[in-house]
Amino acid sequence: MAHIHEKIDFTASVYIVRDNKVLLHMHKKLNMWLPPGGHVELDEDPNQAAIREVKEETGLDIQLLGESKEYGGTYRPRDLVPPRIMNRHFIDAAHTHEHVDLAFFARAPEGEPQPEEAGGIIRWFSREDIERNDAGIVEDVRAHALKALEELAS
Repeated sequence: MAHIHEKIDFTASVYIVRDNKVLLHMHKKLNMWLPPGGHVELDEDPNQAAIREVKEETGLDIQLLGESKEYGGTYRPRDLVPPRIMNRHFIDAAHTHEHVDLAFFARAPEGEPQPEEAGGIIRWFSREDIERNDAGIVEDVRAHALKALEELAS
């Protein structure tokens, strides 16, 4: 999706853990390893965006980890699963556009990930892969992936 605002947008990303590995994909425009994710659209909340983006980019159905609750009554409020990490970063070299990213941790109990487009690359990374960093994963993604593995190791 295109940017919603000219200066800053909210995004949702997801660190998916299965079998002591975390799933990353080679971003098609940025050419770097990132967790699946993308813009929070105007008609959705961050949880919906995270689940939708993972499905679009990997084909996986996920379970976001964290507590949420639905309440009764006429108003019917619903607590969202909170992100595990939030950050703000520029996405262009000219520093004219920023993203506030809400990063979630999740599990995908079944299914094999499939890239969104032909030729796309998706890979499960072990703790050793991330620590060795032969793939050149940027530092913040490495730190967040290691945190996800630490919290969700089985």
